[in-house]
Amino acid sequence: MNELIQTISGYIDQFNGGIGFYLLLGSLVPAGVFLTLKFRFLQVRSFTHALKVVRGDFDDPNDPGDISHFKALSTALSGTIGVGNITGVALAIFTGGPGAVFWMWVTAFFGMMTKCAECTLGLKYRKTLSSGFASGGPMYYLERAFGKISPKLGRIAGIYFAVGFIAITIALGNLIQSNSLAQSMSLTYSIPTWITGLVLASVLFMVIVGGIKRISDVTSFLVPIMTLIYICAALVILVINITEIPAVFLLIVKSAFSIESAAGGFLGSAFIVALRSGVARGAFSNEAGLGSAPVAHAAAKTKYPVREGIVASLGPFIDTIVICSMTALIILSTGVWKNKTEASGSDLTIQAFDQGLSALGMSGMGAHIVTLGLILFAFSTALAWAYYGEQAVVYLFKEKAITPYRILYCICVFFGSLFAVKFVWSLGDLCLALTTLPNLLGVVILSNELKSDIKEYFSKYST
Repeated sequence: MNELIQTISGYIDQFNGGIGFYLLLGSLVPAGVFLTLKFRFLQVRSFTHALKVVRGDFDDPNDPGDISHFKALSTALSGTIGVGNITGVALAIFTGGPGAVFWMWVTAFFGMMTKCAECTLGLKYRKTLSSGFASGGPMYYLERAFGKISPKLGRIAGIYFAVGFIAITIALGNLIQSNSLAQSMSLTYSIPTWITGLVLASVLFMVIVGGIKRISDVTSFLVPIMTLIYICAALVILVINITEIPAVFLLIVKSAFSIESAAGGFLGSAFIVALRSGVARGAFSNEAGLGSAPVAHAAAKTKYPVREGIVASLGPFIDTIVICSMTALIILSTGVWKNKTEASGSDLTIQAFDQGLSALGMSGMGAHIVTLGLILFAFSTALAWAYYGEQAVVYLFKEKAITPYRILYCICVFFGSLFAVKFVWSLGDLCLALTTLPNLLGVVILSNELKSDIKEYFSKYST
C-alpha cells in the first residue's frame, strides 16, 4: 500500500511541479491583476465599506438568504484560516525560502479582488432549494458564463467544476486538515493518529448534520476566538524579537528575487522556486480563485451581490496578509528555519513558537499553542468544506445526496489522519490546479457584467 501511495505521489508531484504550477501561475495572479485594474483597485477603495457591512450597518432581516454577512464571512474564513496558516507557511519557507512569503503577499493582494468578483457572482446566481435554503457557487455562474457560448458547454462546465470541487473538499478541506492535526497531536501528546481521526470525524458529523445554520453558528463562535488566541501568542513573540523584524522584511523581499540557493540545506530559494512555493501556498491559504468562498457567501442575507463580494475581499487580507505573515515572521525571526532542516511542517512552527516563548520562561508552551490552533483551525475548516461539498453534490444530484456525502466526508476525515503528510499536500495542490482555471475563466467572461453591477451598487452606496 505504501509503495502504491509513493508511486501515485511521484506522478502527482511531477504534474504539480510542471503543468500544475504553470496553470496556477498563468491564471491565478494574472486574473487578479486583470480584475484589480479593471475595477480600479476596488479591494482597497471599498475596504472601510466592507468593515461597515460586516459590523452589521446594512443588515436587514427581511433580505433573502440564510445567514448574516458576519456569519458568511466567518464560515468562509473558517475554510481558509486553517492548517495553511500554520503548516502551509512553514512548508512554503522550507521549500522556497523566505522569498516565498513575498509571493504569498502578492497572491493575497490580488486575490482580494478575485475573491470579491467570484463571491459577487456566487450570490448573484444562487438558487433557492426546495428546502428553502440558498445554494450557490461557481457551478452556477460557470453554467451562465460558458452558456453564452453554448448551453450544453455551460452545463458541462458546471458539472466539471462540481465533480472537481467534491474532490477538493475531500483533499484540501478534509484530508489535509485531519492529517495535520493528527500529526501534531501525535508529536505533542503521543496520541495515535487513528484516535485523533476518529474523534474529529465523530464530532464533525454531529455538527454538519445541522446544515449551514448550525455550521455558521459554530464557525462564527470559533473563528474570532481561535484567531485572537493565535494572534496574541504571535504578537508576544514578535515583540520579543522586535529588533529582528526589519531585517526579516528585508530578507523576505531580497530572497523573493534571489537567484542563489538558500543556505542551511533547504530545498532552495532560487527565484522560480520561491515563486512556485509562494503562489501555491498562498493560493491554498486564502483560496482566492479556487471557487470555495462563493459557496459560503452565497448564503448571506442580502439583495445586493456586490455588497457580499466586498465583504469577501476581506478574507485574503485577514487570512494571508495578517495571520500567515505572523507565522512567517516568527519562523524567520527566531531563526529556526536555518538550523532545523529536518522540520518542514507544523513541527517547524512549533519549534519557532517554543524558541520565541522560551525567552519568557515558557519553554514547551509553543507546542501547546500551535496544537490548540491546529485543533480549532482544522475543525472549523473541515466544517466549512463539508458545506462546500454539499452544495456541489446538490448541484449534481439534488438534496437527496447530502446525507450519503456527509457520511463519506467523515469517513475520509478518519483515513486522512493515517496518510503520509507529503502525499496529502501533493494531492491538494493537484486538485487546486485543475479547478482554478475554469473558475477564473468564468469570472473573466462575466467581468463586464460585474463592472455594471459594481457601478450600480456604488451609485447608491459610497466606497
